[in-house]
Amino acid sequence: MFSFHIKENISQTEKQFIQVLGIAQDAGYPQIGCTKECCKKYWNGKETKKHVSSLALVDNETNEYWLFDATPDITEQLHQLQASLKNKNQFLPTGVFLTHAHIGHYTGLIYLGREAINAKAIPVYVMPKMKIFIESNAPWNQLISLNNIELKLLQNDSMITLNKHFKVMPVKVPHRDEFSETVGFIIQSQTKKVLFIPDIDKWEKWNRSITDLIKTVDITFIDGTFYKDGELPGRNINEVPHPFVEESIKKFSTLSNPDKKKVYFIHFNHTNPLLLKTSEEKMEVIKQGFNVSEEGMIINL
Repeated sequence: MFSFHIKENISQTEKQFIQVLGIAQDAGYPQIGCTKECCKKYWNGKETKKHVSSLALVDNETNEYWLFDATPDITEQLHQLQASLKNKNQFLPTGVFLTHAHIGHYTGLIYLGREAINAKAIPVYVMPKMKIFIESNAPWNQLISLNNIELKLLQNDSMITLNKHFKVMPVKVPHRDEFSETVGFIIQSQTKKVLFIPDIDKWEKWNRSITDLIKTVDITFIDGTFYKDGELPGRNINEVPHPFVEESIKKFSTLSNPDKKKVYFIHFNHTNPLLLKTSEEKMEVIKQGFNVSEEGMIINL
């Protein structure tokens, strides 16, 4: 079985692992313009800032790491990651994998550009429509012309090898694909498999069985954007479809207890009580046998 802990307790003997760099929905927590109780908790000092959903895949044996999604919080996230790296002051990733073209998942790329760290030829792994989107739109295409990034084309369900320890495979999922397709990723080490799906519309829209897929991996980070229906009064929830956590828990109720333990909800909207340090909803998720992602969490591979 895998093990995990929070980054303050990391051992320098750990060589390969995943670190959770963020757990919030694209706009982060607190969210702009929110005057509701959920964000007041932050402004009143009762809650901490939560960064936008992202993972780091780290190989301290080879001094390499890869980001899964480049968020608007990339500056703070890469700074915090340094504490877990054997090679300190390694602020440039070995590569970046993008799930899709919504703001929380790719806009951090701009900090690789001339106005910021001025990176050199960072591989950015993208699906075909995402590649066209970046190549066709400023300021993202300037990153290509200035050789800050190099786009690497992915194919659905096709595994690529990163190094002797890691392989990655994109899996297409249904989502609001205004600008690009949307994928999750299966990350495979020599002994473990991790599934990362931060965004999907509804499980029923997918041509795969999420419950069957959970059984084939060791850990799953999945879309937990909204806890339940009604979190966005005045908004048409059909414009931002996601599987409610309550729906997912019901769907996953037939899983065995060991399989339930593989599930970590992530990508929480600012209205979602799973973002908070403590909440009745978070305790209920845990009581049902599932888990809630926390920033700084490290999964040993």
